[in-house]
Amino acid sequence: MPKPAIAVVGCGKVGSALALLLKERGYPVAGVASRSYASAKRLAEAAGCPAYERPEEAARAADLVFITTPDREIAPVSRAIAEKGGFRAGQVVAHTSGAHPSGELKGAREAGALAVSIHPLQSFADVEAARRNLPGSYFALEGDEEALPLARQVAEDLGGKPFVIRAQDKVLYHAAACIASNYLVSLMHLAANIYARFGLSPREAFEALYPLVQGTVNNIRALGPAQALTGPIARGDAGTVAGHLGPLEGVGDLEAQVYRLLGLYTVRVALEKGSIGEEQARELRRVLKEGAGKEVPTWLSCTP
Repeated sequence: MPKPAIAVVGCGKVGSALALLLKERGYPVAGVASRSYASAKRLAEAAGCPAYERPEEAARAADLVFITTPDREIAPVSRAIAEKGGFRAGQVVAHTSGAHPSGELKGAREAGALAVSIHPLQSFADVEAARRNLPGSYFALEGDEEALPLARQVAEDLGGKPFVIRAQDKVLYHAAACIASNYLVSLMHLAANIYARFGLSPREAFEALYPLVQGTVNNIRALGPAQALTGPIARGDAGTVAGHLGPLEGVGDLEAQVYRLLGLYTVRVALEKGSIGEEQARELRRVLKEGAGKEVPTWLSCTP
C-alpha cells in the first residue's frame, strides 16, 4: 500500500511524535497546524513541511489527517475543519484519543471522508519519550471498515501491534489503560512519600523502591498478573495486613483507604491464584473492611 501524505492538526507530544516518526518511515508530511502557530512552525521545521495557521489548509493538503488535539477539542476542531472545506471524499481522518470513538470526528463522514481512531497504548511524557516508546506498543483501532487497512498500516509502520475494538468499548478500554499507567504513577508517588517519612529524599525513596517494582513487572510478564502475586495477602497473612493499617491511618485517611481498597481487590487475585482459600479470604476481607475502627462502605467491599 503506498504511503499517503499526512497532515497533523495539534502539535503537542503525540502529534509531533507521529509526524516525525511517520516521516522517517516514508510518509510525506503535507503540513501541520496547531492552536499555537509557534508550535506548528517548530514541528514544521523538524518535519520539513509547511506550517499552516488554519487547520483546514493543512487538512486539504493531505490524504490522511491526524487530529491530535486534547480530547475536548477533537469535536469542535473537526467540525470547524469540515465547515471550512478541509475534508473531502477519499480522505481518511483520524484522532488518537483513547477515550473517544471515531464519531468524535464531527463533519468528516458528512464530507465523504472516512473516520477512524488510532490510539497508541503508551504514555507520552515528552516528544522524545513518545518517539522511543511508540515502537512495540499496541494500537487500538476503531472506525470505518474501509479505513482500518490504512490504520493497520500506520500502526505497523510505527513498529506497533494493531487490534480492533468496538466504539462502545472505548471508554472502558481507556479506563483500564489509566489504571495500568496513571494509577501506577500515583501508587509509586504514595509509596515513595511513605518512604520519605524515614528521612529518605524523594529520589532516594524512588530508587529504593524501583528494583522491587521492576522485579514485579518482570514477574508479571513472565507469569501473568495472578501468578505473580506475592506478599501477605497472597499468603493469607491477615495479621500482617492488620498491622499495616494502624500506621497507615497515622499517615492519612486517604492513604489507609487506598490500601484497604487495593487489598480487597488483591484478595480476589489471591483467590484466582489459588494461594488462599475462602476462609482466609473472609478473614482478610474482615480485617480490611474494619481496619483501624473504620469500616469500608459495603459497595466498595470488592466481595465476589
